[in-house]
Amino acid sequence: MLQTIRNAWKIPDLRKKILFTLLIVVVFRIGAALPAPFLDMTALAGAMGAIDEGGTMLAYINTLSGGAFANATLFAMSVTPYINAQIIMQLLAVAIPPLERMAKEGAEGRKKLSSITRYVAVGLGLVQGTAYYMYLRNTSFEGLPIVKYTSGFEGVFAAIAIILVFTAGTALMMWLGEQINQHGIGNGISILLFAGIVARMPYTISQLVTYWGAANESPEAFGQYYFLVPIFVLIFLATVWLIVFMNDAERRIPVQYAKRVVGRKMYGGQSTHIPIKVNLSGVMPIIFASSILSIPSTINLFVTPTGFWKGFLDAFSTTGWFYPILYFLFIILFAYFYVAIQYNPIEMANNLRQNNGTIPGLRPGKPTSDFISKILSKVTLIGALFLAFIAIFPIIFGNAASMSNLSLGGTSVIILVGVALDTMKQMESQMMMRHYKGFLD
Repeated sequence: MLQTIRNAWKIPDLRKKILFTLLIVVVFRIGAALPAPFLDMTALAGAMGAIDEGGTMLAYINTLSGGAFANATLFAMSVTPYINAQIIMQLLAVAIPPLERMAKEGAEGRKKLSSITRYVAVGLGLVQGTAYYMYLRNTSFEGLPIVKYTSGFEGVFAAIAIILVFTAGTALMMWLGEQINQHGIGNGISILLFAGIVARMPYTISQLVTYWGAANESPEAFGQYYFLVPIFVLIFLATVWLIVFMNDAERRIPVQYAKRVVGRKMYGGQSTHIPIKVNLSGVMPIIFASSILSIPSTINLFVTPTGFWKGFLDAFSTTGWFYPILYFLFIILFAYFYVAIQYNPIEMANNLRQNNGTIPGLRPGKPTSDFISKILSKVTLIGALFLAFIAIFPIIFGNAASMSNLSLGGTSVIILVGVALDTMKQMESQMMMRHYKGFLD
């Protein structure tokens, strides 16, 4: 990876793209440090002090935003509204025929869908910004309200200003991501996600140093951290290795193309394969599952349930054992659901038949589609189990070792590794395009 970056830096065009991407990341981090107006930052810091304990949607958004959410800054909503808008549009494109036709119209159709996605993202940013404002308005710390003005004309003006700042931050982050797509390296939204998660790594390192310092000060009470801290680091490195390994793993379906004569030339006759990645759905099942399971614990932030409802909502906390079991099942469920809406075995079989391709030992048509469907089902199960293990093991380890406030989330690590690998591949492909010899050499 370092060699790839060094080689890319030597090419002036790629160097400009790398510098432009870094500039956008710096702008993102500056915006993540600009607080919204009319807020008492002392009360905000006190009320948000325990947000990284996990178990709520707020901790999840805060991780993706690089801590901007807990500080109520310009980019507090991060790219979460845009990601949710993309997921919604993908699902609607399967369920609504006009959107499905639009998705199949080529570049022009995709451009229209992208425009609709932006409007949906701004709408979601407005809704989430309003909900976050309501939470800040109803929260105080030691008698100090977070929002300075909550009544009268000043209260209405403060509410509008705060909500518009959060919504504008959502739109600005989309624009920054698109600028990276056009003039930088890598996928813009993924790069911003990557930057936000990396910005939280100093917090994790400081927590490890705190645990190690506690073990040095009081070995009889905290001596277990002499073993748990190194184990945590080893688990992190092993998780990165496993994600890299599974990211490149694939099941290859052999395909044989029949020979055909056109004029005096013969075409076809070659053997190839259809590569099916083991992790077909990427990180989407984890995002779906964590978003749904965090809803009950987030409701606890806005209401004060009692009796049965209190016990029911408390069961969804990550510190219990009910949450990991549901998390595991939901990840597998959503993995199959996502693959089902993204891959159509019948369409794949028809494409093979139209191009005179066959899978050895199978007749074209239904036998081929059934075989592809069976392969997809098996590969999806392996990929889903991999995702479930990556997502759940850090939670189980954190609960067992009493280190649940460490932000070693499976989603974060998969995003980090996936974005790094994808960016390196884009650099390599662009260098390959520029590395050629002239006709006179």
